[in-house]
Amino acid sequence: RIGSPALARHRTPEGRVHSAEPTTQARMLRQGAGLRLSNGPTPQAMMLRRGARLLSKAQVRCARNLSTTPQKVRAPAMVYIGGEEMTHYAMQLILKKWIDPYFDTSAWEKFDLSCKARDASDDRVLSEAVEAGARIGAIFKEPTITPTGVQAKEMGLKKALSSPNGAMRRGWNGITISRDTIHIDGMELGFKEPVLFERHAVGGEYGAGWKKVGAGRLVTKFYPDDKYGEAVTVDERILEDKHNVVVVYHNPYDNIKDLSHHFFKRCLAANITPYVVTKKTVFKWQEGFWQIMKEVFDEYYKVPFAKMGLLKRTGGELPHLISDAATMQIIRWTDGGFGMAAHNYDGDMLTDEIAQVHRSPGFITSNLIGKRADGVPIMEFEASHGTVADLWNAHLRGEETSFNPLGMAEALIGAMRHSADLDSKDKAFVYNYTAMLRQAMHRTMVYGQGTRDLCGPDGLTTEDFIEKVSWRLGRYLKMGEADAEQARTAPVRPNRNFRRNYSVDAEAIEALFKEYDTDASGSIQLPEFTDMMVKLGIAPTKLGEAPAK
Repeated sequence: RIGSPALARHRTPEGRVHSAEPTTQARMLRQGAGLRLSNGPTPQAMMLRRGARLLSKAQVRCARNLSTTPQKVRAPAMVYIGGEEMTHYAMQLILKKWIDPYFDTSAWEKFDLSCKARDASDDRVLSEAVEAGARIGAIFKEPTITPTGVQAKEMGLKKALSSPNGAMRRGWNGITISRDTIHIDGMELGFKEPVLFERHAVGGEYGAGWKKVGAGRLVTKFYPDDKYGEAVTVDERILEDKHNVVVVYHNPYDNIKDLSHHFFKRCLAANITPYVVTKKTVFKWQEGFWQIMKEVFDEYYKVPFAKMGLLKRTGGELPHLISDAATMQIIRWTDGGFGMAAHNYDGDMLTDEIAQVHRSPGFITSNLIGKRADGVPIMEFEASHGTVADLWNAHLRGEETSFNPLGMAEALIGAMRHSADLDSKDKAFVYNYTAMLRQAMHRTMVYGQGTRDLCGPDGLTTEDFIEKVSWRLGRYLKMGEADAEQARTAPVRPNRNFRRNYSVDAEAIEALFKEYDTDASGSIQLPEFTDMMVKLGIAPTKLGEAPAK
């Protein structure tokens, strides 16, 4: 932090710093470093020498790096799908504060999937979004609404709309939906270590056909290759009740091998044990899911998992869990460090449970993994929660809101990184920027400046949190490569001021610091620190020796 008097003039009464977009070297130095330019000749060297009298060496490096802050970088092509309500409002603020100052997003193809936009275009906008996603391969999606019949009437829609997710999963050859816990360094959430989940992206109840019928004879037939050829009877039964609902669905298994490789590679990279979850003891048709995954595991992954010691508690084999047992283990295994893969419906239910154990749906990711015909991965990233209608209604009433955008921000980071993987021209910048953005968010939360779901009544509003992260992100990006890396990896801890019964004497701490800061440099060097530890009687000693006096 550069604490010059000039910087103070840029602070608001709330203590926030308003930083303008860096456009010229002089403006960056004047507004970012707080160094006032005179009317006479002011070469950079003279300015830095003058600043050196006020700043430490590390701060001077920071000021130098302000002058090399890059102009806007062209963001790689990506599909941006807009939604509605509170999440859409928050994302517009995020784009304005976090993205627009650093990126030219003209290569992003944007689609409005709000209910009114879909209704006005007779859902053509959904088809166009799916086509663009298949072509580009990297997609970010805001939460959207799938209106009920009642909601469709309230919104004045011509008809009820189907969920866009089904069309996306089909159009992008969906394989799996990866849902992982989000962890914040220095903040205790539900699971101590990561939990990874793969949910089969297609098939099951979500694509079911159904019809209300009365008493009678029900026959389900399958026609191989030619739908008008010879039929195979799948099921035949007599319905005796007067009121019945007949449901028909299937599970396509051609992509289970792809799901298996994706799942096992991720578990290996995360150093965690994989579990396959089914109800195959009762639903015999689920046996194929387990068999395919086990075959892939035994051929390609059993040896590396064993070498890493990840199969010790499973008898050296790929473990299987009955879905009922999985629901119990998720509650018990709060240390985390495991992965699960399941069918579509089971995956949906179990990941909801994981979200609740960890904290809320805002603290897990939701990434659709598909594949183009040429093998290029298609990845769509979104938050695992909805549009947060209750906060949106409060916002419309003019009330303060405190929405935590962590899940959406993680989705945006994932989409931007995948877009950079597909178009690597500015990959290093995109990866560094997203790392700094994640760290800025996490530290803001840990410092007690998060939203009210984390910090209680004193937490920041939606707008103030986004503003605070924007300010911190700007600082991190201007630190220079070495200092930014240190800022990104240094451990952070929750602000102790928010602990109950906090009664530390800040004035006494400051006096003690000045006592051992013998050269009044504002920092304590190793010799000073050693002297302090010895005088306070807390210096560590060699084994068997008395403490130093």
